[in-house]
Amino acid sequence: MMRRFPAPVAVVTTKLDGERFGLTVGSLVSLSLEPPLVGVSIGKDSSSHEPIRLAGGWAASLLSGSQPALAQHFARSGVPPVALWVGVEVRDGSRGPLLEGAAGWLECRTVVEHDVGDHTIFVGEVESTELGATGDGLVYRGGGYHPA
Repeated sequence: MMRRFPAPVAVVTTKLDGERFGLTVGSLVSLSLEPPLVGVSIGKDSSSHEPIRLAGGWAASLLSGSQPALAQHFARSGVPPVALWVGVEVRDGSRGPLLEGAAGWLECRTVVEHDVGDHTIFVGEVESTELGATGDGLVYRGGGYHPA
């Protein structure tokens, strides 16, 4: 049922002990304007789950409509974290790598975690924002990525 409704696509990243982690999400949501809070739901079986939890914060690259290949790249499971970054243009952020060409970036400090079934909802206080590429953002609908 939920596949029928478009969801914005972001790549959530973090760094822990010198290693970078990242995954594609369709669950990034604005929760509050004051203070600025966003939430993201991460599956407990994701290789990025524990690093995001332990790092105490994360970054989100909100993908542009021209980045479906990046969304697919970070949606793959079973890829060693170091292999995810080969050929991917990034710059360092305070909470994790920021993917170049994104529509925007958020850097967040985790303020609370909620255990919900097979996922954890991480609520992050937004520490910084930056606008990126103009034009369409990327959404996931009906099993595919689409500019919107």
